[in-house]
Amino acid sequence: MAVKLFEPITFQTMVLKNRIVMSPMCMYSCHAQDGKVTTWHTTHYTTRAVGQVGLIFVEATAVNPQGRISMEDLGIWNDGHVKGLANLVDLVHEQDSKIGIQLAHSGRKAIVEGPIYSSSPVPFKDDMEVPTEMTVDKIKETVEDFRQAARRSREAGFDVIEIHGAHGYLINQFLSPLINKRTDEYGGTKEKRFNILREIITAVKSEWNGPIFVRISANDYNTAGYSVDDYIDYAHWMKELGIDLIDCSSGGVVPAKIKPYPGYQVQYAEKIRTEASIATGAVGMITSPLHAEEILQNGRADLIFLARELLRDPYWPRRAAQELNVQLNPPKQYLRGW
Repeated sequence: MAVKLFEPITFQTMVLKNRIVMSPMCMYSCHAQDGKVTTWHTTHYTTRAVGQVGLIFVEATAVNPQGRISMEDLGIWNDGHVKGLANLVDLVHEQDSKIGIQLAHSGRKAIVEGPIYSSSPVPFKDDMEVPTEMTVDKIKETVEDFRQAARRSREAGFDVIEIHGAHGYLINQFLSPLINKRTDEYGGTKEKRFNILREIITAVKSEWNGPIFVRISANDYNTAGYSVDDYIDYAHWMKELGIDLIDCSSGGVVPAKIKPYPGYQVQYAEKIRTEASIATGAVGMITSPLHAEEILQNGRADLIFLARELLRDPYWPRRAAQELNVQLNPPKQYLRGW
């Protein structure tokens, strides 16, 4: 039986050499609060490319300054960010890996100077700032911010864009009935709560011809919120809009007690893949190569997203290849020790 973890996979014209993906993880490492790439970013991401990760996602990158999770986050809100991002892309491409960018707006979870925004004026916690409810004009401005970010992503040479619709950030704040209390065209029904994501996807596609992924939180962990069954509807609508893959995470829209275990979110990737007939990515405490291979062999997901495990071991693909009896071709500089 062929080892699927190391089988290539194609999304439009993007060919990944394996199914191993580095999840977006914030590094909080920008200097001078300018959102620009630093030597930390080039070292961090290029190391995983040397380690043979097939697709590397740059951390949540803010489409406008108020959309940052923290003041130290990467940004893509002006053309001055393109040069550093393009250099990062080139360094990863030199190692024969693909690189994507996650476009994000944190909404009410932003810890920045000035006003913060959300679908409705509901704070994340009682001791946190009450966000300003976005007007329709502000929503349109934000959709345009995503469009311009997609243009800059194209100019920087990225291979794929992921739209961050998870973990309680702005898009998730519109999708979830726990937060979205609006009664206009952006709230009140599931279809209307989806409108901002629909508009963002359409705007991104107007500037971007490559694959687009969307990260979702497929479970609000709250009986008044959404479960994976609700996200199947969203998945169908995203598929109709031309989304290539849904990256299935969970939680974050409201405080919740989650009891994680290895692969605890794989069930969401499997259900959405089966019921919406769209490619999915599995993420969440997947650390064992055998576990990753089982997920793929049984058709539960199409890609394996690793996060903290790749912080602990940037050469995880090497360990996986050894356990699964696959020969990898490392950089020639590493041949003597591979």
